[in-house]
Amino acid sequence: TTEGGWFVLEEARHRGNDPELIKVGCDMIDWAFARGWDKENGGMLYYTDVYNKPVQEYWHNMKFWWPHDEALIAMTLAYKLTGEERYAIRHDMVRNWAFSHFQDAQHGDWFGYLNKDGSRANTLKGSLWKSFFHHPRAMWCCAHYCGAI
Repeated sequence: TTEGGWFVLEEARHRGNDPELIKVGCDMIDWAFARGWDKENGGMLYYTDVYNKPVQEYWHNMKFWWPHDEALIAMTLAYKLTGEERYAIRHDMVRNWAFSHFQDAQHGDWFGYLNKDGSRANTLKGSLWKSFFHHPRAMWCCAHYCGAI
């Protein structure tokens, strides 16, 4: 997952930019992005099968807010630690898609659940699972890694 790759990169940063951990974290992010980015509609799919087989989870072809937030963080830190342009490009891809589909421009915050085509599955912005956590943390982490905080 991009989130797991971000955690590995954060540990690499904590250890003084450990090159072996940076490689592991970036490999995880690259793999997750290659599997999770929807090449047809844009955005990060919530769930894919490693062998491209059918899955039982009904939400497999949906797009949830939090994987996009985690991808923003992971791409920002990967770019900061490696300077590799592909991470800046992927960050922009995720950011542009997410803000144009999840964001409620009129009332603020992000809607939580989208269909595969990017249309809203519902207008829910808060629930037992979608809370005031992932999105503010993502914005803070991205600003922090970029030196804005």
